[in-house]
Formats: sequence, structure tokens, C-alpha cells
Amino acid sequence: MNGRTAQARSAMLVAGCAVLGLLGSLVGLSVLGAAERQEDAAPVGFATTLDSKRVPAEFAPWIERAARQCTEVSAPLLAAQIQAESGWDPTVVSPAQAQGLSQFIPGTWATWGVDAAGKDGGAEPDGVADPFTPGDAIMTQARYDCWLAGKVKEMDLGGDPARLMLAAYNAGPGAVQDYGGVPPYPETQAYVTRIITSMADFTGGGPAESGGAFGGRVVAHARKWLGTPYAWGGGGPEGPGRGFAQGANTVGFDCSSLVQYAVYHASNGETLPPRVSQLQVTAGEAVARDEMRPGDVIGFSLNGSYDHIGIYLGQGQFIHAPSTGDVVRINSLDEPYYADKPQKVRRFG
Repeated sequence: MNGRTAQARSAMLVAGCAVLGLLGSLVGLSVLGAAERQEDAAPVGFATTLDSKRVPAEFAPWIERAARQCTEVSAPLLAAQIQAESGWDPTVVSPAQAQGLSQFIPGTWATWGVDAAGKDGGAEPDGVADPFTPGDAIMTQARYDCWLAGKVKEMDLGGDPARLMLAAYNAGPGAVQDYGGVPPYPETQAYVTRIITSMADFTGGGPAESGGAFGGRVVAHARKWLGTPYAWGGGGPEGPGRGFAQGANTVGFDCSSLVQYAVYHASNGETLPPRVSQLQVTAGEAVARDEMRPGDVIGFSLNGSYDHIGIYLGQGQFIHAPSTGDVVRINSLDEPYYADKPQKVRRFG
């Protein structure tokens, strides 16, 4: 457990979400006043369901098709990436001679270019891999993304694989390897953040919509804060915030405020869960543990009450803000510290 004993971890969590109680409720009141697929193999931590109405109609089928190339690359990620690269203009050429929707430089295109479509938009290859043909560009983008995802996985650097893959797309896998993570280049840092934070814009869904779309949005809104500091009593639907007591010098989230933020924004502001974990496990709809799906909220009784909470990602993993001194991270439900604790699952939306 990252060098901590279970006892020490337990003590820190008592000092974290567990004892928010009345103080957490007061924070919640102040905040209120201020304020593609549902498959077993869904990629961990990804919003996977594309809302085709949020992308140009002629590109949506290609994005959906491209997203089937590997589980690490989702349709909303591809859409967010295209928006960042070219603003949906298939004719654009950058000052560095990057070309088309997915902005490939000629040398990279020569290695990776895929002939997937005709120049007229048809679904049949025309014998030429062309970066200015949207179908070719999108299929090549996903092919290259999948290769980069494999490369950063081999590096075993830890951290969020989506961020590492996107950093490799922008700066090259060698830079990611050299810096042991996202390189400190302002352009790359901004590129990665822009795509991760805009993925939720392409997942669709809302409070009246059940299933993958809403759950995907919950996941997307939570995972864009991976690496954000834990702040006791900090954060809410407005985003990370300064905590108090042991969190007084930290801006970030605690476990329940991260859940509150993700559900609130996934519902377009129509659903605001209670501020504290003990109440969040009584809100929404109860779900059986073996029927859990991405976007569901899972509470843990670590110290005699449901004093910790996170968001299920799929494949037995969940995202949460663990404790003071830690950051928003992904853990496995199979880890002994969590596996043997009483759990409750709730579904919003």
C-alpha cells in the first residue's frame, strides 16, 4: 500500500473522509449557497460512450469504428483529440506541416498512414493513404494511439496511462521515457489537460438517461482530476477547493467532494449528492455489488461507518481521493485493504 501499513492507512482515512460529519455538512451547505459501450472489457478509467450529436455527423462513424482498435483508446478520447488537433478542419496544415484532422507530420504519416476510406467520404479504401481524407486520418490516429498506449505501458512509469499516451502523441514516446512521465513542455502539458478535461463533452447523457452515457460522464469528470491533491474538507461541485484543519494548506478534493463534483457535472447540474460519504451511500439507487457498472458510486465502511467513497471504473478498479498526503488515484477493489470491508453501491442519473 505505497509503503504504508494497513493500520497507518486506516488512521489516515479516519483523519480524512471518516470524521467530516457535521463539519463536512457545513462545508456542503456553504458550497450549495455558492453554487460505446457497456462491456465487461471497457477500458479502465475511460468514458467510452460517444454522443454522436456532439461531433460532425460525417466523422462520427469513423470515430466509433476507430475506437474498436484497442481498449485503451475510446471514442470520446479520439473526438477530444481531434478537436484539440485540428478543430475538426480536415484541410488544416500547421506551421510545422502537420496535416489534416489528426495533424500528422509527413514522416510519421509515411510510417503509420492507413488507407481506410475514399476521398469522397466513402467507406471503401481508394488505394491511397491520405492525411487529408477524414476516414484515413481517424483510423490512423487510433492505430498510432494504440501503439503509443502499448509503448507507455511497457515503460511501467505509473500514473495515468491516458495522459502518458497523449503526451507521447504530442511530444513523442522518447520524451515521456526521458522525463519519466508527461514532459514539462508547456505545449504538451496544455495539450494533455485540454483533451482529458474535454472528453466529458463528447460522452452525452444526462440525469434522465440511464446506462453507459451517464456513467461514462461521471467517470470522465472524475478522472480528469487524477493526481489532484487530497484536501480534507476541500472541493465541491465548483471544483478543487482549499480544505481546513489538516487540509488548510491544500487545494484539492476529499473522497466525497470528488464524487459530488463528478455526479453534479455528469448531470449537467441537475443532481447534487450530499456532501459526506455517510449520506452519499443513502442517495441515488441501490445497486447489487455484482451488478456494478462504470460511473456507479461505491462506499466503504473502513472504521465502523461508510467513511470512504469512490467511483467505479470497470475491470474491478475505482477512482478516489484516498487520504491526507495522497492524490486522486485509481486502485483495485481486489486489494485486501478494500476487498474485506463492507461496501455499498449507489447509482445516480
